[in-house]
Amino acid sequence: MSPPAPPTTLLPSERAVVLLSCALSALGSGLLVATHALWPDLRSPARRLLLFLSLADLLSASSYFYGVLRDFAGSSWDCVLQGALSTFANTSSFFWTVAIALYLYLSIVRSTRGPGSDRLLWVFHVVSWGVPLVITVAAVALKKIGYDASDVSVGWCWIDLEAKDHVLWMLLTGKLWEMLAYILLPLLYLLVRKHINRAHEALSEYRPIREGPQLQRHSSSVADKKLVLIPLIFICLRVWSTVRFVLTLCGSPAVQSPVLVVLHGIGNTFQGGANCIMFVLCTRVVRTRLFSLCCRCCPQPSAQSPPGVPAPSKMGESQEPRRIPEEPPST
Repeated sequence: MSPPAPPTTLLPSERAVVLLSCALSALGSGLLVATHALWPDLRSPARRLLLFLSLADLLSASSYFYGVLRDFAGSSWDCVLQGALSTFANTSSFFWTVAIALYLYLSIVRSTRGPGSDRLLWVFHVVSWGVPLVITVAAVALKKIGYDASDVSVGWCWIDLEAKDHVLWMLLTGKLWEMLAYILLPLLYLLVRKHINRAHEALSEYRPIREGPQLQRHSSSVADKKLVLIPLIFICLRVWSTVRFVLTLCGSPAVQSPVLVVLHGIGNTFQGGANCIMFVLCTRVVRTRLFSLCCRCCPQPSAQSPPGVPAPSKMGESQEPRRIPEEPPST
């Protein structure tokens, strides 16, 4: 195998872009967690899975932010700590993303509901938190996490390139699961879409008499369809990391390309922000409640009259204080 490429120098502009991406991702993940805590009626099983994915993305973005801001030059103690946290959170994000796709497949195609769905959630917890934790503890104990010269990262620490079996540990601490996700996510997504299309075709002749129930289920169906987009977001964001990983193994100088470095930095850090855009800002029910909450927290100042002069009132308008309309009922 070719020797690794020279250390990649991170330009100030590149660091600023990646830091901004980390901050937006952490803000987006925090907003997803806040909406889950504020409105219990929105806690569907699918959004519960999205909550755990958001927690992993929040930890990942925070650890990446520290690594890029610190700009490590060697394997210091905080480099190892940051590398361990980001390794655990990043790998856990892979597992939760696949878990969401698997849940969609089992609930839509296999019609898994009730107690079976609850048991499945516990399996997701054991695998998505437990496997990354075991791998991370083993990597730290064997001193595999350290300085990587930003050749397979963008300023943060990951696997020490001086370790003899660093390629194996790069695969175990992320790349293996990332490449498996590239295969499993599109496969599960295609199976779900195929099943939905068949169901629509089978029910097309009954739509006139089933119009009412379909309208009532419109909100939940839209949410489930949006969850299908998580795998697509994952692939579009993560592919740049895989490209730089392959280039590093080949010893190619293209690994230092500023465009690839920025895309890698944004792709590894912005999944929480992308999920927030789709499931908060682009979801009408959540967006409306969030806007109403912001309006209540930031009331508009009313126009005041000069001292001693009563406020003028319009003809026919009641002199009683105006009542603030109540928040519309949730859908």
